Amino acid sequence: MKTLYFILLFSFSMLSAQEKEAVVYGSITSKGETVPFANVYVKGGTLGTTASADGKYELRIPPGTVTLVVQAQGFRSQTKEIHLAEGDSQKIDFVLIEDILGLEEVIISATRNRVERKTAPVVVSSIKPKLLSATQSLTLADGLNFAPGVRVETNCQNCGFTQVRLNGLDGAYTQVLLNSRPVFTSLLGVYGLEQIPVNIIERVEVVRSGGSALFGSNAIAGTINIITKDPVLNTWEFGSNLALIDGDALDRNVNFNISTVADDLNSGATLFGSYRNREAYDANDDGFTEIVELRNTTVGGKAFLKPNERSRVSVNLNAIREYRRGGDRLDLAPQFTDITEELDHDTFIGGADYELNSKDYSNKIQLYTSASFTDRDSYYGGLGGSRTRQDSILANNAFGTTKDLALVNGAQFTKTFKNKDVLTTGIEYIYTATEDQIPGYNRLIDQSVNNVGGYVQYEWKPTDKFILLAGTRLDNVGVSGDYTIGGISRGVDVNQTVFSPRLTLSYQFTENFRFRGGYARGFRAPQAFNEDLHISSVGGEPQFVILSDDLDTEFSDAFTGSFNYSKNIDLLQMDFLLEGFYTTLENPFTLVSTGAVLENGSILEEVRNGSAARVFGVNFEVGVSPTTEWQFQLGGTLQRTEYKEPQVLFESDGTPGESDVAVDEFVRNPNVYGYLNASWIPSEAFNVDLTGTYTGTMIVPRVISETGFLELNDVQSFFDLNIKLESHFHLNENLMVTVSGGVKNIFNSYQDDFEIGPTRDSDYIYGPNAPRTVFLGLKFGKIH
Repeated sequence: MKTLYFILLFSFSMLSAQEKEAVVYGSITSKGETVPFANVYVKGGTLGTTASADGKYELRIPPGTVTLVVQAQGFRSQTKEIHLAEGDSQKIDFVLIEDILGLEEVIISATRNRVERKTAPVVVSSIKPKLLSATQSLTLADGLNFAPGVRVETNCQNCGFTQVRLNGLDGAYTQVLLNSRPVFTSLLGVYGLEQIPVNIIERVEVVRSGGSALFGSNAIAGTINIITKDPVLNTWEFGSNLALIDGDALDRNVNFNISTVADDLNSGATLFGSYRNREAYDANDDGFTEIVELRNTTVGGKAFLKPNERSRVSVNLNAIREYRRGGDRLDLAPQFTDITEELDHDTFIGGADYELNSKDYSNKIQLYTSASFTDRDSYYGGLGGSRTRQDSILANNAFGTTKDLALVNGAQFTKTFKNKDVLTTGIEYIYTATEDQIPGYNRLIDQSVNNVGGYVQYEWKPTDKFILLAGTRLDNVGVSGDYTIGGISRGVDVNQTVFSPRLTLSYQFTENFRFRGGYARGFRAPQAFNEDLHISSVGGEPQFVILSDDLDTEFSDAFTGSFNYSKNIDLLQMDFLLEGFYTTLENPFTLVSTGAVLENGSILEEVRNGSAARVFGVNFEVGVSPTTEWQFQLGGTLQRTEYKEPQVLFESDGTPGESDVAVDEFVRNPNVYGYLNASWIPSEAFNVDLTGTYTGTMIVPRVISETGFLELNDVQSFFDLNIKLESHFHLNENLMVTVSGGVKNIFNSYQDDFEIGPTRDSDYIYGPNAPRTVFLGLKFGKIH
């Protein structure tokens, strides 16, 4: 009898509890369109749900007064306070406003965890597909200029080598990540910025200075994290672009994206591909390229599976095949030309991640592995304007091969405490191996790097306004390298353990006004970096780079401080950023032309430790969106670079008329540069984008003799302005067609003093990467 009594009492209690629950339901839309998969939750609690693909949601909550929050990527969050009685059922609809300036987007590069950009303790700039489309960017290299402190430059007329500079430091100081993994090797850093098509990019997160030191010791200038597209909706899209460079050279591109997601949202996959065919361009009709011939095919995919609600497995694969060639007489075999740089890349990049959350989502474990491999055939040489038997022998021996491997394995544990403090710790093993050889020149780079790193970070939040981020990374780096050119051989055998601390703080003075400051220590162990793997052409001969004997490790100390004001007033959005940076370099790696000419005629450059240096300045960004129809952004950098003592760029060997050439500041580095972006979207059917970049005056060295003797030129400033018009046609609910067209570099702001002929200095190139270019685009598909 007692047992029956307790069963009845328990059943009545359960029934009463169910009767006490209230239900809130509704739809989530924006501009009359549904917003799929938005997060709906009770503020300050643990109850929440995810809206369906058609924007519907339902949530059971205890009765009383609660604040309901709705968040969706790309939209401003919205809150509503509601009162629910026992057993009540209320329909609460939400109409979201687009987050034009991206103030509330979620980023991961600030702390290695997902956080809101506006509350992150580190300043993170985000470049999204909308901006990449507005700038008519075909590859990552085209769109990176549109963030403060970032500048992409082309460094060679013969091969199109590009590098990205952050806060005035060259490409080797920047850690480039693909889906948060450091598989972008030094070799990929030479041409990789042009090998990543924009149709695979979800967003690019840029962290300047040492704020992202936990991603790696080489993140001295900062980190560029390329996040590829995840499958989110059932969509498909095909597109094509046609451009005419200066009325002369065609640039053709086709691409596709296809995504599918299961109805229960527990699995999904996306496939993407891109093909580009660009003709070579000769700016001064001397028969030699300024823009190289390029053919690139990229295919890949990304997929995820959720075995249960608390775990997720994801994989990503990318295959890149690229051929590029510059120089003269591209229709001939390279050994019969005066100068040719020809490269055939076959690259594979892939990775897998596993994520597991605890029941209350306070603990998370991530396991990951990633790899990249590049197999490259190359040719650097030619007859150099002559036709002697010796020249022909050398030209026939200028073929080379490169094999480049990177492996990344790691584990990360994240714990979120009840007071919202976050502990992040992890371990990472990175292995790279590069073998680059040209037997005809007796040139070899045989290098392997083993890096075992561990990191720990604590995010302390004593109040809602103050955040202190303290962390460190401990790396054991082993470098083994043999470097040979001609009859000169060098070696590196280094094993060292380095401690790299990081400290960042954030204080919110008001709801809209925030200060951030930070310090980070970084280092670069002696090894061959991006530019060391690039071969230039000077005086009709190749110019090689070799490491000096007894090269010491380079260290850096980076300090940052910023003020950020962000505010939403109805439809109006405003965002103002002022960021100061100061970075010191100890034993900086510098490139010195030795004045030595090898027996085969090649010019030799040497990597040495220079005198101490510093880079300091201010980044700024202003963003205003008065309505969803208008958006304005303006950003830029004012900076200075200084060597403690004059730095030798050319070391004379006593040749008459030549002497040492030295500088007291970095070359190829403007003190002022920036960008602008303005958009007008009067309707869903039409939009206009006006974008541009400004590059101030700078010092650019030019080789003027066969020994590598330099002259230093103060070159002009450039303003590169672009316009794009786009129109959209909804043929039905499952098919939209977009037609676009415009002009890049409207004012034809382009270098006008290129060197000519087979003996030119191919590195003497600066300014915008292309002259005036007219383009047309067409794409169609099912897009939400």
